[in-house]
Amino acid sequence: MNKNVAILLSALLISMTLLAACGSNKTESKAKANKRTELVYATAKDINDMNPHLYAGSIPAQGIVYESLVENTKDGITPMLAESWDISPDGKTYTFYLRKGVTFHDGEPFNADAVKKNIEAVQSNKSKHSWIKLSTKIVSINVVAEHTVQLVLSEAYYPTLLELAMTRPYAFLSPKDFSSGGTKDGVNGFNGTGPYKLTEHQTDQHAVFEANESYWGGAPKVKKITAKVLPTGETTLLALQKGEVNFIFTDDRGTDSLDVQAMKELADSGDYQIVRSEPMNTKMIVVNSSKAGSPVQETAVREAIWYSIDRETISKQIFNGTETPANTLFSSNVNYAEVELKKRGYDLETANKLLEKAGWILENGSKIRTKAGSQLAITLYYDANSPSQKTEAEFIQSTVQKSGIRLELVGEESSSIAQRRATGDYDMLFNQTWGLAYDPQSTIAAFTSESSYFHTTNGIANATELYTKINKVMVSTDEQTRKLLYADILKIVHDEAVFIPITNGNVTLVAPKSLQGISFKQTQYELPFERMYFQ
Repeated sequence: MNKNVAILLSALLISMTLLAACGSNKTESKAKANKRTELVYATAKDINDMNPHLYAGSIPAQGIVYESLVENTKDGITPMLAESWDISPDGKTYTFYLRKGVTFHDGEPFNADAVKKNIEAVQSNKSKHSWIKLSTKIVSINVVAEHTVQLVLSEAYYPTLLELAMTRPYAFLSPKDFSSGGTKDGVNGFNGTGPYKLTEHQTDQHAVFEANESYWGGAPKVKKITAKVLPTGETTLLALQKGEVNFIFTDDRGTDSLDVQAMKELADSGDYQIVRSEPMNTKMIVVNSSKAGSPVQETAVREAIWYSIDRETISKQIFNGTETPANTLFSSNVNYAEVELKKRGYDLETANKLLEKAGWILENGSKIRTKAGSQLAITLYYDANSPSQKTEAEFIQSTVQKSGIRLELVGEESSSIAQRRATGDYDMLFNQTWGLAYDPQSTIAAFTSESSYFHTTNGIANATELYTKINKVMVSTDEQTRKLLYADILKIVHDEAVFIPITNGNVTLVAPKSLQGISFKQTQYELPFERMYFQ
């Protein structure tokens, strides 16, 4: 090989090396850039059917694709797709002035006609939405002008704006996506007005949402969100450590999916942050006051169980302080919930005195109390797929036994427990309040519902008074009257001890330390991703 050829080959080799390094740097830079505009979060469930007028879809996913007329915030109801609204003096007519220049993801205009079609589509299937009392009050939805629409009710209903603000069903889908003029039998697409649009979905694998660059509220800075379906527990932790996902929050996964110690180790590594919301709901034991032949029909027994639960230990040892002890049905940050109620802490002496006075006695060295030949035996149902509920149940079983109560534990699928709640086939079961966006009105309205808490409340001595006050508070147009009625309602169920609070749950998320703008909505099911950005 002559000298000139050797020099040329050497120069070529150096050039190729430099180009390769440059290409590698570009690839790395591109990867870093992608990481700074994309979030990949782990979800235990597929996003499922994204029809916003039904309930099979993932709420976190629906919350970034679809929007409502108004939004429920910490500061109250604020504008969303409606810029402003008027309410008639009799409380029966709501006039909404819609935001102009808004389009659905498919380019269709958002206007009064679209609002009318969507609400009528929901109402055509109103038996499906009977849990929302608003669905039973709507008489008509009328187009007044291109961007003005009127909602007419049969009677005044104060939670109207609160229920319109829910993630579903009163959210808006492009009329072009309707099937046979409606949505109850399925839809042809998932085009909302929200900050993100669904661009890819592989069932039980992942769903991709890309930023709506023409979003009326401004294009989101996080340009891509991927919901990756992963089993809860160790698999999710490994995915975080490998960088396959970089964001987790307790939406449909529940707190069980985020191991407290594992989260702490991630935060200590310096790459991740842990952020928690204020209390969002109350985890509780629901007691069936109308269960014939069951000891829990007695107020004294229910109170004794309340006094026999050590919430401080549950908070510290089972939840490692991530959930705080709850002493009332609603935490103090829930509207109308700042009511003076009797404090019942962990007090076995008081529990035993209550049972003795009620005729439940310990005899012949027995550890379980009896009355008229019957043992003080109660069954508690818990979600078999929830490790924390099982641990709580076992701990509560051990403490109530110190009061002479035999607690039998049964783990079942959540659907079976919901069926028991609806039919009244239970002594006690785990449940939770609906959450900030829905309370107190939704949980309290459920006191009268056969499918929810009717069996819980129907057996108390003043059930008729309770139901009368619930009906009155829902139609009251006077704020002071509502406060007084809610105070009476909360006092009745508290004194009767039919909802035994355990802890206050919150939204916990694990995110890269570089992610800023993290905040929470008034619901434990979704997050305002559009407000987030990378530093």
